[in-house]
Amino acid sequence: MGYDAGHFQVAVIGAGHAGIEAALAAARLGCETVIFTINMDAVGNCPCNPSIGGTAKGHLVREVDALGGEMGKTADACTIQSRMLNLGKGPAVHSLRAQIDRRKYSDLMKHKLELQERLQMKQAEVVSLEQGEKGQWKLSTRLGAEYTADAVILATGTFLGGRIFVGEVSYESGPDGMFPAAFLADSLKKLGLRLRRFKTGTPARVLRSSIDFSDLESQAGDEPPVPFSYETETPPENKELCYVSWTNDRTKQVILDNIHRSPLYSGMIEGVGPRYCPSIEDKIVRFADKPRHQLFIEPCGENTEEMYLQGMSSSLPEEVQIAFYHTIKGLEHVQIMRSAYAIEYDCVDPTQMEATLEFADLPGLYGAGQFNGSSGYEEAAAQGLVAGINAARKVQGLSPMILDRASSYIGTLVDDLITKGVTDPYRMMTSRSEYRLVLRQDNADERLTPIGREIGLIGDDRWQKFQEKQAQKEQERKRVEKLVFSPTEELNMLLVSRGTTPVTSGVHMSDLLRRPQITYESLAPVDKDRPDYPEAVFENVEIELKYEGYIRRQKADIAEMRRLEKKLLPRDMDYEKLEGLRMEAREKLQKVRPANIGQASRISGVSPADISVLLIWLAKEEGGPIHGGY
Repeated sequence: MGYDAGHFQVAVIGAGHAGIEAALAAARLGCETVIFTINMDAVGNCPCNPSIGGTAKGHLVREVDALGGEMGKTADACTIQSRMLNLGKGPAVHSLRAQIDRRKYSDLMKHKLELQERLQMKQAEVVSLEQGEKGQWKLSTRLGAEYTADAVILATGTFLGGRIFVGEVSYESGPDGMFPAAFLADSLKKLGLRLRRFKTGTPARVLRSSIDFSDLESQAGDEPPVPFSYETETPPENKELCYVSWTNDRTKQVILDNIHRSPLYSGMIEGVGPRYCPSIEDKIVRFADKPRHQLFIEPCGENTEEMYLQGMSSSLPEEVQIAFYHTIKGLEHVQIMRSAYAIEYDCVDPTQMEATLEFADLPGLYGAGQFNGSSGYEEAAAQGLVAGINAARKVQGLSPMILDRASSYIGTLVDDLITKGVTDPYRMMTSRSEYRLVLRQDNADERLTPIGREIGLIGDDRWQKFQEKQAQKEQERKRVEKLVFSPTEELNMLLVSRGTTPVTSGVHMSDLLRRPQITYESLAPVDKDRPDYPEAVFENVEIELKYEGYIRRQKADIAEMRRLEKKLLPRDMDYEKLEGLRMEAREKLQKVRPANIGQASRISGVSPADISVLLIWLAKEEGGPIHGGY
């Protein structure tokens, strides 16, 4: 028999990147909240790469910050190297990535949770979850504590049914040698959740002094470093270098000679691995014609000698890992401190969820992070914030926060998960958003901070600073559209030097900035009265001028998408009985149960003809005019 350990409005199971954002949001919104972790030293752990951000992931961090989340601020405080990726491409895909001190990040996040009002932390393994009376949930721990909660957020990461694989060796474990969550999955299956097995992996960590850096290409951070958070006033510093090396024919041969010992190819691993982050043995087999593969040697922190071998995850036996790492330039005598491993774990089919990340058939139960079939710290944090906000608002009797695809990468992420489902661990990429020119990282605050303010996660000081920035942007836009430059020799020499046409009459500064070759920086010699605004203001204005036509076109697409989103479909609709739908569409619609026509149109296997059938049915039900197509 257990004992009554108390009641909370919101309970969060798991204290990784999803659980942290969920618990902080719920507590900050006024809910009595509890967060459970199997190991208190694993709070905010980064068991894979020691970095935050990256292509599209940097957008997510900015958006989490714009809504009032914590990841960006903590990453800034722990940054040891900062780089802006994709600067050679358009602004839609510019993404910030920071190497971080992983232990400092974990310590800071744990301390923030400890200091948060209305939030209690518990080191405990939750072994069962049951629906109680009056919609409450009952959680039981391995030590016999029984909690009740109005809402529960599952953020179990890779701990749920976790199993480690290294060659022929396999054992139950969470990441980084932690205990797994061994019993909770059975309880979730009894609730009717459809679980599946996914797999991910991580490279070895090696000793810095055993690496020969003399012939390796070094990679420095960008100057000046750019912070993730709109609240960070002092930019982070570049303190460390990263290095680049390559595999070779000898590396390939060692791996192929031992491929039969990989649990990926021997059949030991049942789980599906990430398509966009394969292990080195998977790369060697899948890309057999490629002569070499790149790897990055990255520091794990300021106060550790561990280095991370980005791009070299593996589940081959330890002695094989040693052999193939030793074939790589710079790693000929490397000492492995932590061997690479694969981890298999349970996650859920996210098509069972609403856009709030609440399970459609289990009111008050939410999922977030890798439990939902995604991969990555940033994807987890984004989902945790959505789940935490919506759980808090539900128990408080408030309307949900739903972000659509046109509002954010967060909205795209959630919509992809609940509408399309996942067949392998989902990773956010810029190509997943059809509105990426509108959803840039530079304007995340403009898109989402008003929502964060309305919800209650953006305080007065930050709101005032945001309003000041928006006013500065508006004033600057008016200034450059009004300011006219005369066709002086100085101006024309400047224009010719930048590879663009000189002018013969007065020209507005805004028209010059619309030219691809011209930037604010290049106009500095003639723009004598430029105001003292933050660089972000000028960046916003310049991008919006340069891409004005494309942005206008995307906004028209967004308006059409939102028109379809307003055409609501009954959640209890029986698609099996709806005449005119193809068999595949019936099955997919019955499984996902879309909230509206827009969501239905994004389900794989639902054709434009099927959407026309739904539109005709809706028009008949509403007694309005029937429109073919959409």
